[in-house]
Amino acid sequence: MLMNTHEARLDALRKELKARSLDGFVIPISDEHMSEYVGGYAQRLAWLTGFGGSAGTAVVLTDASLEPAAAMFVDGRYTLQVRDQVDGRLYAYESTPQTSVAKWLEEHAPQGAAIGYDAWLHSTKWAEAADKALAAKGGKLVPVDTNPVDAVWEDRPAPSTALAQIHPSDLAGETSEAKRAAVSEWLTGKNLDATVITALDSIAWLLNIRGTDVERTPVALSYVIAKADGTADLFIAEEKVTPELRQHLGNSVNIQPRDAFVPGLEGLAGKRVAVDPERAVSAIFEVLRHGGATVVEERDPTVLPKAVKNPVEQEGHRKAQARDGAAVSRFLQWLSVEAPKGEVTEMAAADKLQACRQEAGDLRDLSFDTISGSGPNGAIVHYRVSEETNRTLEPNSVYLVDSGGQYPDGTTDITRTVWVGPGEPGAEVKDRFTRVLKGHIALATVTFPKGTAGSQLDVLARHALWQAGLDYAHGTGHGVGSFLSVHEGPQRIAKSAGGQGGTDQELLPGMFLSNEPGYYKIGAYGIRIENLVLVEPRKIEGAEGEFFGFETLTHVPIERRLVDRTMLSDAEVAWWNAYHARVLEIIGPQLEGDAKAWLEAQCAPL
Repeated sequence: MLMNTHEARLDALRKELKARSLDGFVIPISDEHMSEYVGGYAQRLAWLTGFGGSAGTAVVLTDASLEPAAAMFVDGRYTLQVRDQVDGRLYAYESTPQTSVAKWLEEHAPQGAAIGYDAWLHSTKWAEAADKALAAKGGKLVPVDTNPVDAVWEDRPAPSTALAQIHPSDLAGETSEAKRAAVSEWLTGKNLDATVITALDSIAWLLNIRGTDVERTPVALSYVIAKADGTADLFIAEEKVTPELRQHLGNSVNIQPRDAFVPGLEGLAGKRVAVDPERAVSAIFEVLRHGGATVVEERDPTVLPKAVKNPVEQEGHRKAQARDGAAVSRFLQWLSVEAPKGEVTEMAAADKLQACRQEAGDLRDLSFDTISGSGPNGAIVHYRVSEETNRTLEPNSVYLVDSGGQYPDGTTDITRTVWVGPGEPGAEVKDRFTRVLKGHIALATVTFPKGTAGSQLDVLARHALWQAGLDYAHGTGHGVGSFLSVHEGPQRIAKSAGGQGGTDQELLPGMFLSNEPGYYKIGAYGIRIENLVLVEPRKIEGAEGEFFGFETLTHVPIERRLVDRTMLSDAEVAWWNAYHARVLEIIGPQLEGDAKAWLEAQCAPL
């Protein structure tokens, strides 16, 4: 029996592991910056298994006769996708957080096993947990000098050599000098000499630079060591640096080759160095400790200031949203005409939406791969359409499209669920959609006191679903960057900080978040309504303390044909009408002809 491509790759990896005297190896979706989205050179898991999601890990045991001999770990967003993309004959499917790689190794690794891992792709916390689990059965976790997947990946892409770009102060709202001064003050206040900044979006924010090294995220592959005296070392491939970039960074930023990073870490001997255990890989801790530095675990000092957008970033985002909203509205009007004919495919719809964004002007990239899901594909939370899965948008069905754009003045993310006519939707789908809508409105209209975390608001978005015995297996809201990552921490709206990846970070004015409750009926349809919101102060007469609320930033009509009007309260109808009046006010002047007539009809009072 001939092997398929991924079976042959798995076989080649096992031979490589055997040659290295390893009993297994762990392959995450990660790069040396702990990025969510990684460049092609770091897509080891996708190459090996075929899995196309943005979060997951595989464990491969060298002995193929073991049962199971390999496993794929994904969370609830990818439960369906992993089964479509990864061969169940080769990998057992495992769900996190119900289990973990460490638990699985403790149960399935051979007695006394030496399991390899790439210390440049894992956190210290992960490595400690896995090592402890293996020790329980006489085994050990072994850091590899070079990644064995790379050894068998013959056509592996090289890291991008694209030029790093300047992000001007009139878009950033603050100079890099001012940001570095704040980091310097933070270091001095904690009696620290330096901090190692490895997250690509943190580096981009701190230095006011951007890049095209990672699809969908405008960052440049690099590292920074920021010092208490206000200077910084930037480690970046020399071919990426222009004279303009050198001038922009000034004399206080010492530009060095990217491969000088490890010597740079070793040069911190005797210094007190802050490293973020959530964002820096295990190898960085090992190099620093071995070199004689005192490592102090602290959160990356750029994370919170990056999350709290300044007035310039806020206004830039509103402008980007206005252009983006017009583009999405043009697409939805086109879809309302073409989809009922039964000839539009998921891929064609995604291509049309991207074309509408490009026509709107200044689109630099999508902010993530468009989720274009018709019927049952819409129930796959992070579905990514391919030639193999491409469905036609059938008449009288539900279509979900989650998409966004990267513009120099803002990053957008919006989901709309559409009824493809010409018939009327059934009672069940209207009930489910309206419950999702009620959750969306509850979150959009909440007022909350200073100190409230996103996990404390999550129940509002789920309440109407819970009443019917329904729920969804993803968070309700994530942070969003400013011409940076579409998924940005530390703010988040999700279930408590345990199983569902919630957060204890309090919500602060200036933070962008998504508001995106959903419902997914496996094998039938998916529903999600997503707008981006901004945390803003609320003035309440007689209030005892500070209170906040959300300004809705996204302005695109919500599908009115899926609403059961009888399920909405008067206050909910008032929100709907006020929201759509604002959509018409912002988007209307940008449209004309059939598109404007469609918008006016969609924005009429409910």
